[in-house]
Amino acid sequence: MQFPHIDPVFLSIGPLQFRWYGLMYVLSFIATYFIIRSEVKRRQLPLTSDDVADLVFYGAMGVVLGGRTGYILFYNLDFYLANPLKLFAVWEGGMSFHGGFLGVVLAFFIYSLRKKIPFLALTDLAALCAPVGLGLGRIGNFINGELYGRPTDAAWGIIFPGSDGVPRHPSQLYEAFLEGIVLFIIVRFISKRTTVSGVASFAACAGYGLFRFIVEFFRQPDAQIGLFFGMFSMGQLLSLPMFLVGSFLAIRLSQRSSER
Repeated sequence: MQFPHIDPVFLSIGPLQFRWYGLMYVLSFIATYFIIRSEVKRRQLPLTSDDVADLVFYGAMGVVLGGRTGYILFYNLDFYLANPLKLFAVWEGGMSFHGGFLGVVLAFFIYSLRKKIPFLALTDLAALCAPVGLGLGRIGNFINGELYGRPTDAAWGIIFPGSDGVPRHPSQLYEAFLEGIVLFIIVRFISKRTTVSGVASFAACAGYGLFRFIVEFFRQPDAQIGLFFGMFSMGQLLSLPMFLVGSFLAIRLSQRSSER
């Protein structure tokens, strides 16, 4: 299959260009605001609408700054040292989930101290929103024709622009489905059935780690890094601890709850 012709710029006004990739981030932050506001009411947390807006802003800064910093440090440090002006070209892609994850954790920790609200109560809110952002972000990657998969002879293999002309797995869509739709359903199910803070957070962490680890077997490794031990990608090395630690802590918290 040929890659569908999708202009990465969905709107141009004079010299201004608005890209689908950036739009996905905007939609993610809007969805996050409404999800958190709804959950705050359901859980009766002491947060006003303005507080929710501030929390989303903290999270947005964590995602953007952490995601960009993580990509630079984990994936392409030499390139950005040689091209420092590219540090700010986020519209071209180049965001790391793992960096964004750490950025949001730090941002929410700071916010929890400021508002004196339990940290895990806030991360449980983020756990519900993360799959939405992940799903939309992967669709943005697909539209950009980046982060595509490994060569395949499957009927749904796609020849991406800028590639070697070989049909490849649309791994961005695999991730959008697993990390977006499936993970959202799992976290939503868990959050509705437990009152223990942190279970949803760690379940989301574990679920993402597992899904990302699996999809990485279909995703083309970063050319500048390749595979470690001839088998595992950087994404897998960063995701495996998320799965292991997240699973352990989610199970442990659930067990403590049942022992009470």
